[in-house]
Amino acid sequence: MTAMTPGSNLPLNAVRVTVDVAAPVRLDVSALLLAADGKVRSDADFIFFNQPSGPGVGYRSGGGAAPDSITVDTGALPPGIERIVVTASPDAAGQTFQGIEPTATVRNADAGSVIATFTPPQLGTETALVVVEVYQRGGAWKVRAVGQGYANGLAGIATDFGVSVEEEPAPAAAPVAPPAPPAPAAPSSPPVSYPPSPWLGGATTPAPAAPPAPPAPVPAAAPAGAGKINLDKGRVSLQKNQTVSLVKGGRPLLSQVKMGLGWEPAFGGRAIDLDASVIAYGPQRNHIDSCYFGKLSILGGAVKHSGDNLTGDGSGDDEVIVVDLGRLPADTTGLVFTVTSFSGQKFTEVAKAYCRLTDAASGEELVRFDLTGAEPQTGVMMAKLIKQFSGEWEMTAMGQFVKSRTYRGMVKPAAEAL
Repeated sequence: MTAMTPGSNLPLNAVRVTVDVAAPVRLDVSALLLAADGKVRSDADFIFFNQPSGPGVGYRSGGGAAPDSITVDTGALPPGIERIVVTASPDAAGQTFQGIEPTATVRNADAGSVIATFTPPQLGTETALVVVEVYQRGGAWKVRAVGQGYANGLAGIATDFGVSVEEEPAPAAAPVAPPAPPAPAAPSSPPVSYPPSPWLGGATTPAPAAPPAPPAPVPAAAPAGAGKINLDKGRVSLQKNQTVSLVKGGRPLLSQVKMGLGWEPAFGGRAIDLDASVIAYGPQRNHIDSCYFGKLSILGGAVKHSGDNLTGDGSGDDEVIVVDLGRLPADTTGLVFTVTSFSGQKFTEVAKAYCRLTDAASGEELVRFDLTGAEPQTGVMMAKLIKQFSGEWEMTAMGQFVKSRTYRGMVKPAAEAL
């Protein structure tokens, strides 16, 4: 048995496999059959409790006492189906996965032996999750640990995989109480109704009514608690733990980016020598290489460092790391950008620490994260770039402090943070 990590994969020797998904609370578990374009073909490609069987895929309810499960018979799948995505969401409306991370157990469906387990780490505001996928590569079937969360529920997953979620007017109903005399109440948003055979119980069962729409956000800013966002509206200002997908209009925006890191001495203090670095990891969170002032180029030149800034004085970026995402080796799936205090000064002596991602060709700023608040430590993980199973890259603001004066002491905690 193998304990998988996000992005890792294993070959499947069994033709029929079962994926059990368990959590401390009751879950709704579903499966989607995806073609080469990553989309469902029709409603028949949704497998869930109201449509428990489809071509080569079946659903079994645990009834709340046992895990729900999805069984995939790779020998019975229709031609053109290349991936089966297993999803989960808490049964209670609006509940997030924070503190109730699910565990997927992949078994040989006939022998019952366990092939692998996977528990997605560090979940928070996610209300739906792509847990694992069974996929075909080079004529062979494999299983991959995914752990992709969505803060906008099953509707977010549905949209990603080609399901149109349309809003319909709410049916008229007699008022429960007389209207307030002075002024009418602000109308609430209509419920979101899924197409026939959705996960939430069929066409007659609408999803919970959406909350009233918030005021229009400031352009280019990411609202707190947002789900996955992209660059369609321009520059994004991230808050700690927020994530942005580096796509625009549904397609990757660019391949070469610059990560600029800057800081100033706090309160007119003395010059401070901070060092920026990037640590590269593989799909098993294995350390591949590190780029810093003593090693300015790694991964065949796909990652390059601008050189050491000894003071932090001056405006603009103090150190810059250029990443050619298109040239990164296929086994490089995660990059963590760190800043360490070589001279031993704490980050409480640093002001205006930030990181920003720019288009290396045009210099346009795409994403910015200003570190607010500091801890008396000598290292900080500023941001991470993670390659998704779809091939796109996402940037997440971190702002996690570590006791380390060089990149070497950051390798292990950065791996754990992926």
